[in-house]
Amino acid sequence: MSGRAEGHGAGGMSPQEMIEKALDLSTADDTVVIVDEGSSANLRFAGNTLTTNGVARSSQLTVISIAGRGVGVVSRAAVRPEQLADVVAAADHAAEDAQPSEDARPLIEGTRCADWDLPAVPTSVGVFGAFAPALGEAFAAAEAGGRKLYGFAEHIVTTTFVGTSTGTRLRHTQPTGRLELNAKSPDMKRSAWTGVATRDFSDVDVAALDASLARRLEWAKNRIDLPAGRYETLLPPTAVADLMIYLYWTAGARDAMEGRTVFSRPGGGTRVGETLSSLPIRLHSDPVAPGVECAPFVVAHASSRQSSVFDNGLPLAPTDWIADGALANLLQTRYSAELTELPATPAIDNLIMKGPEGGRSLEEMIASTERGLLLTCLWYIREVDPQSLLLTGLTRDGVYLVENGEVVGEVNNFRFNESPVDLLHRLTEIGATEQTLPREWNDYFTRTVMPPIRVPDFNMSTVSQAN
Repeated sequence: MSGRAEGHGAGGMSPQEMIEKALDLSTADDTVVIVDEGSSANLRFAGNTLTTNGVARSSQLTVISIAGRGVGVVSRAAVRPEQLADVVAAADHAAEDAQPSEDARPLIEGTRCADWDLPAVPTSVGVFGAFAPALGEAFAAAEAGGRKLYGFAEHIVTTTFVGTSTGTRLRHTQPTGRLELNAKSPDMKRSAWTGVATRDFSDVDVAALDASLARRLEWAKNRIDLPAGRYETLLPPTAVADLMIYLYWTAGARDAMEGRTVFSRPGGGTRVGETLSSLPIRLHSDPVAPGVECAPFVVAHASSRQSSVFDNGLPLAPTDWIADGALANLLQTRYSAELTELPATPAIDNLIMKGPEGGRSLEEMIASTERGLLLTCLWYIREVDPQSLLLTGLTRDGVYLVENGEVVGEVNNFRFNESPVDLLHRLTEIGATEQTLPREWNDYFTRTVMPPIRVPDFNMSTVSQAN
């Protein structure tokens, strides 16, 4: 095995050695050093044929120097040992020249994880050992069935090391896998999409995914044109994920406190404690949730309105954002928590939504629908109004009409205008929760567990010509 695979950065210096050396070189009052060692493997395919595959490695060093209340941050890729002193000096000088940071707080007192000394964990094309043959079988089945499969599979493993001048030594290895699969008819006029998130591709059932796409292409053989309007609509977990992720990203406590968002209380303060839904919805994050495990401590490469470099290493705990239908918490740094007089609840890299026990599957929800629309996914989601969190976007890769419990055909695409916060108030059914892959945001956020939902009056504002 090469030195690089064993977790050594450029020039043979390990991430841990680089952190210790950087901390020793810094002349700042306090210092945080973060090293991200990443590796990725991917397969790409088109027209039932594997087109490319590849592997890549990356290394990123971030030095955060603190001089008084001033902060200097310098990040560099593939830093060699002889370049380290220059990077640290640049961060130190930036801190000395910086204006005082309003979020300045004492760094988290040091804790050392048991596996700190272990090397970074790489991935390789070997992660596709069982998946690739199954994909080949799906290609053969699709070819025999008169459809073409397109898409990609990607696996990324990032090991993050955090060291501070107050003694913190923490590390976390994060595997992130995703598969996007698109089926098209021979004339390219019918299209269906599905995707899954996975930690290691051992749980990906390609045959089942291909079968679901084949069924949707069959539905699309009957074309029905519908006008814009409000329709009873079934949103599958992937579409729910994209809406709830946007809600989550905009749930900053400081912005709410300053009257900037839908979570601001008229007259001042936040809406924490207010009921958002009459149904017992729970929207929460948990670093150790099975299948979507993520870093159990704060990793902040820079400060923002929702994160603080001073919180690096702060332990993360299971956090309810919405509990029993009421807003329970907002994204908080230690600094913003003092402003709002609410608990410090930093962002966590997964999101889970649940409804009442006994939720039905999407198929069961379809079977009980008298007349309504079934979406595949949402696309090109953009914010229209932060005060109501009104979003607009497009449907994509299949909108289907359900009548008397059966899908009777595919309808045209729409542009929608909806607020996920308002949807929580109006939805009438929450199905069974399952791990899913968001379509719009899966470049940034993949660890989601979501239910399908039923909305009685989803606003399809205009007909879209998008295919």
